[in-house]
Amino acid sequence: MKKYTGDCDFVFHLAGINRPKDISEFYQGNATFTETLCSLLEEHDNKSPILISSSIQASKDNDYGKSKKEGEEYLLNHGKKMDSKVYIYRLANLFGKWCRPNYNSVTATWCYNVANGKDIQINDPNVELPLCYIDDVVNEFINALEGHPTACKEGIYEVHPVHHVKLGELANIIKSFKESRGTLNVPNMKERSLEKKLYSTYLSYLPKDKFSYPLKMNTDQRGSFTEFLKTEEYGQVSVNVSKPGITKGQHWHHSKNEKFLVVSGKGLIQFRDIYSDEIIEYYVSGDKLEVIDIPTGYTHNIINIGESDMVTIMWANEKFNPEHPDTYYEEV
Repeated sequence: MKKYTGDCDFVFHLAGINRPKDISEFYQGNATFTETLCSLLEEHDNKSPILISSSIQASKDNDYGKSKKEGEEYLLNHGKKMDSKVYIYRLANLFGKWCRPNYNSVTATWCYNVANGKDIQINDPNVELPLCYIDDVVNEFINALEGHPTACKEGIYEVHPVHHVKLGELANIIKSFKESRGTLNVPNMKERSLEKKLYSTYLSYLPKDKFSYPLKMNTDQRGSFTEFLKTEEYGQVSVNVSKPGITKGQHWHHSKNEKFLVVSGKGLIQFRDIYSDEIIEYYVSGDKLEVIDIPTGYTHNIINIGESDMVTIMWANEKFNPEHPDTYYEEV
């Protein structure tokens, strides 16, 4: 470390103790080590900026928090003495891929347990937990390295966003990820949403022999129809397989609209405005990928005109509701 403190241009101080065998290790690892780091930089007259990963516990009256607070004080004094930049980040409960389960992260533990078919324990579902995603932390640390960190409050820098969630809600979200293989529901993938980040985390704990899962194929003599993905806001995606010579469809919709994409085989898609006799035809093929919009008010069909199975990816703007299918039979 003596050599590195002489050569470095920026210091990321991420070391720390959170599970000591003895209380004194808190202070040795979180405070004394930081003091040593500052002393070595001063010995080399190195004014490099220092970023430290502290903890929200630093404001609390426990040995872990007090040791982190002492480390912060050493850094602040060093910054004043050397006229160097000091970035103190009090991090919330971190989560993300590669976090060790059954250690000190409830998110990692629950993701691992649910993904591996193990029970989880919830002592109080109403306890609120502040969570911070590791990718957001890394992005903020890079911002600091490049000289434009998020504005600080009273000398403490922050990583945004911090997600606040109750333990009961957190457990339900993680459980829903496992259930989604049956429901086919896609989690909320909006940018910066907690659910999006949790799902990425959950998948990283899947057992190596559980990456795949079967879908329910609805098969008959015509081929098959298989639902693939469903979303609350963006409809659903299905896979349709038609045998040679088979015609499917022959119906229209009031509000439901669809997009068809033939990815294998050859087909003919026909349309007719239900108040017209004119038939509109589109020839499609897996050799030339193109999307066909299915407008409302047009009865339509899709015919396999090739000699092999035709595979079509079908998107609908809403999840199928058997009580309100919005599908009306009428031949083209």
